[in-house]
Amino acid sequence: MKDIANIAKMRLINQQIAVNTLKTAKAVVSWMGALQAQDYAMAKWALGIRLKDSTEAMINKAIDRGDIIRTHILRPTWHFVSADDIGWMLALTAPRIRASLKSRLKQLELTEAILAKSKHIMEKALAGNRHLTRAALVEELNKAGIATNEYRSGHILLHAELEGLLCSGAQKEKDSTYALLPERIAQIKTLPKDEALAKLAQIYFTSHGPATLQDFIWWSGLSITEAKHALEMIKPNFYPEKIDEQTYWIANSFTVPKRYMDSAYLLPAFDEFIIGYTDRSATLPFEHHHKAVSSNGLFRPTIVINGQTTGIWKRALKKDKVQIELQFFQSSGTEAQKLLHQAAKRYGAFYNLETELI
Repeated sequence: MKDIANIAKMRLINQQIAVNTLKTAKAVVSWMGALQAQDYAMAKWALGIRLKDSTEAMINKAIDRGDIIRTHILRPTWHFVSADDIGWMLALTAPRIRASLKSRLKQLELTEAILAKSKHIMEKALAGNRHLTRAALVEELNKAGIATNEYRSGHILLHAELEGLLCSGAQKEKDSTYALLPERIAQIKTLPKDEALAKLAQIYFTSHGPATLQDFIWWSGLSITEAKHALEMIKPNFYPEKIDEQTYWIANSFTVPKRYMDSAYLLPAFDEFIIGYTDRSATLPFEHHHKAVSSNGLFRPTIVINGQTTGIWKRALKKDKVQIELQFFQSSGTEAQKLLHQAAKRYGAFYNLETELI
């Protein structure tokens, strides 16, 4: 690896951004482990940019089929996770998330009895493969006398997700829905805890590497003890490199593609290339961090050129085109502009629209 400048390029390859080797959205999610997905539209582009010739329609179909599930599974916030992985991953991560939310549930006066009653009401409403919007589920809770004001509804739904009852359903026009996880996935796969720890670590360091133990702790939400144990179990599959007192782990299987050229990407908000690490200095210079990440934790869509974050971008979807506004941290060269025109064209193709840079 030699120096920190190479970390970003290796991550672009491992994260399937520089080289798209996978064929389906489900395969991308399985490779990545989980992709942060609180910004739904941007999360779909996070999948799209990692797939060759992808379209939003392709991603929507994968979600509607249940190949990909959107749920709270890490840290906790919304993530895309493969239907094949949600069972063992939820069993591994949910206990710590539930423990971290106990005081908030107490503040909201959401007792175990209320949560149990709410689960029963929602299970009955969704039974038979019914997919309902959040508003419809909240209405069912209100009918049964469950108060859903002051963030209570969000925590009731979150608790049901962490309990393995609810997950994302098929899209209803422009609205997301909830479904019963046991109905959505015919066979929910589980693993012994050590096997699950090792698998999560293997996935993370392969897809996100080079990365540190601290990065893995941040991304996974595991305890320090659990994360250390997980890394210890998979060490034979990786080799360490120390740079600036940090130890990075790299898959033994990693190879640089024969054709690796200069590159420019319009990465979505909350993309794993930025948010998947606690130390982002290899890809996002410290002096520009506040421009790409707001003080309240909003990760903006970023312009990445040759592995370095050089600006942010905004989009406006029109009827027949998508307008893209580029805001650079500093002036960019002619070659970078050419590469970004190609990146913008690819983003437009995702929506089957022409693009206009402004």
